[in-house]
Amino acid sequence: MAIKPGLGRKTSNKNPPILSHEFVIQNHADIISCVAMVFVVGLMNESTASFASAFISLHHNVSGEEASREQPYGKPYTYLAGIKDYCAIFFYTLTCIIMHAIIQEFVLDKISKKLHLSKFKLARFNESGQLVAFYLLSFVWGTHVALREGYLGQVAQLWEGYPAHPMSFLHKFYFIIQLAYYLHMLPELYFQKVRAKEEQQPKIIHSISGFTIIVLAYTLSFQRLALVLLTLHYFSELLAHVFQLIGVFDREERLARANIVNNVCFVLVRFATSVIGVLTLYYGIGRSGGSYKARAVIAMIALIALQGYLVYSFITEQLRAKREAKREAKLLAAQTKKAKAPNKDKLKRKKESDLPEADQASPSPVKQKLK
Repeated sequence: MAIKPGLGRKTSNKNPPILSHEFVIQNHADIISCVAMVFVVGLMNESTASFASAFISLHHNVSGEEASREQPYGKPYTYLAGIKDYCAIFFYTLTCIIMHAIIQEFVLDKISKKLHLSKFKLARFNESGQLVAFYLLSFVWGTHVALREGYLGQVAQLWEGYPAHPMSFLHKFYFIIQLAYYLHMLPELYFQKVRAKEEQQPKIIHSISGFTIIVLAYTLSFQRLALVLLTLHYFSELLAHVFQLIGVFDREERLARANIVNNVCFVLVRFATSVIGVLTLYYGIGRSGGSYKARAVIAMIALIALQGYLVYSFITEQLRAKREAKREAKLLAAQTKKAKAPNKDKLKRKKESDLPEADQASPSPVKQKLK
């Protein structure tokens, strides 16, 4: 029986052998959906419910029976970071792979088929389309949690009571999804057939660096600060990839000047991130003293170094884009000049060919005088 194409794969006349690389790539979303359903079905059986809940539910609750004497009845559950969170990260990594395939097939592929893009622009369109969906969700989610918890209205909450910073359900689930998304980028290199080293390297760096930074902030109890800074960062990245998508659609580059909005936003976000980081880590946690001062100072230095690296990369990219634009302008001018020169010769020969044969054969008056 022939296998029908489904999520995350393109239709083809030939059915690849079962368990081959092509079969796994074409059917990876369905295969992973079946694996995820095993955990969901496990919740329905009493003997496997405790095991399955470790991958689906959030753990390390500090507002239930463990803290019933310390907190009033009816207060929402709060959580801390713990080792069981990595089980949840694994399960939601599978979910991110499935959602990636759904967005790719039902949204991006349908749009790209109508645009008839080149291979380079198609890759850029798919990458930016996926990241816009993630950055938009993360920005809205982070803003909602920050407003709900009052981190923006009362900035002192970013460091008061450190390191005892229990998280609400949405706050903790936000970090679980963040870590799962950055982790899912690595298997996506295989599923999307990214084989070129120049394409793999930036994606691998993006995945590992994002996962490492967030997991350090999550385990070292910087969840409040990380939430605010990630929300700012995602707003800047959202604008950047929106303008990149506009560049794919705007073939005549009519809206190229509007990219200055993205540049200004990038600089402002880097400045705001540095100010909030220094205020929280140095003047907030650092001035409070205790054994966590060294941790806060190291985190502040790492944050400032990261912002400096991002600004350096941004300036380098802008200079490189300007050099390429000048080079393309020179090549275009040279091609135009070469195209005009043959046209002049053709026009001259055409004018001479329009004369009568007698005039074409007769020498010019100048030549006659010389004779």
